[in-house]
Amino acid sequence: MSETRIDRRFAKLRDEGRPALVTYFMAGDPNMETSNAVMQALADSGADVIELGLPFSDPMADGPTIDMAGKRALAGGQTLPKTLDIARTFRKNDDDTPVVLMGYYNPIYVYGVDRFLADAKAAGIDGLIVVDLPPEMDEELCIPARAAGINFIRLATPTTDDKRLPKVLTNTSGFVYYVSMTGITGANLSADVSGVGDAVKRIKGHTDLPVCVGFGVKSEEQARAIGAAADGVVVGSAIVSAMAEAGSPQEAATSVSTLVSALARGCAQARSRADA
Repeated sequence: MSETRIDRRFAKLRDEGRPALVTYFMAGDPNMETSNAVMQALADSGADVIELGLPFSDPMADGPTIDMAGKRALAGGQTLPKTLDIARTFRKNDDDTPVVLMGYYNPIYVYGVDRFLADAKAAGIDGLIVVDLPPEMDEELCIPARAAGINFIRLATPTTDDKRLPKVLTNTSGFVYYVSMTGITGANLSADVSGVGDAVKRIKGHTDLPVCVGFGVKSEEQARAIGAAADGVVVGSAIVSAMAEAGSPQEAATSVSTLVSALARGCAQARSRADA
C-alpha cells in the first residue's frame, strides 16, 4: 500500500531518536464542541498520533473509564458520521498529524464497509484499530482498508505467543499496538515496566513495524520509562478521565493540554535517559 501519514510520522520520529506519543479520546464525549477542542489541543501539546474512539453500546474490551465515556457520547447523540466530522474539522487546521479510528466492527458493518472506507479516507482517517476483528476475518475490513490506503493496526498482548503472533501480524500496517497487560482497558494497576523491553524485542523478531505500548500510563515518568523500550507510548484512560472532570470544552482542552505536554516531555527524554 502507499505511504500514509502514520508511516511518515514514525519515519520522522526514528530520525529524531524518540518514541511516539499516541493519545486516545472518545469522540463525542460529552459533545462535539469538546471533541473538536480536545483534538486540536492534543496535536498542539505534543501528540504524535491521535486515536479517535468510535462509541459503541457494547464495548467488551473497555474498562469503566472508557465505557462511561462511550455512554456519555451515545447519550449525546454521537454517531459514526459525526465522528468522521470531528476528523474532518481537525483536518482543516492540521494535515500532518495521523488520526486512527478505534472501536468495534458493528457500527462500521451497519454503515457499510465500502461507504465507510470512502468516507473515512475523505475525512482524513489514516488508520483503523477494530478490536473485535481477528486476522481470520481480514477479508471483512482489513484487506479492503489497505486497498483504500488506510493502515490496519493490530493489537498484541502478553498472551499472544510466538505461534499466534505471525498470524496477528499478517496484513498489519502502520504500527503494532502492544497491550502490555491482560484484561480490559484502563485497569488500575501500577506501571511495572520491567517486561516491556523483552516483549517489544520479541514482537520485533516478527516484524519491522514500530511497536507502541499501552500500559495505563498516567505520568511523565511512566511515559519516559516505557518510551525507553518502545517505539511509542499509548495513553487513553488518563486523557478520558481529565476530560470527564472538566466543566466546559475549554476546561477540557486546557486539562488535556497540561497532561499531554507532560507526557510528551517524558517521551522526548526517554532515549536520552536510556543512553545515559
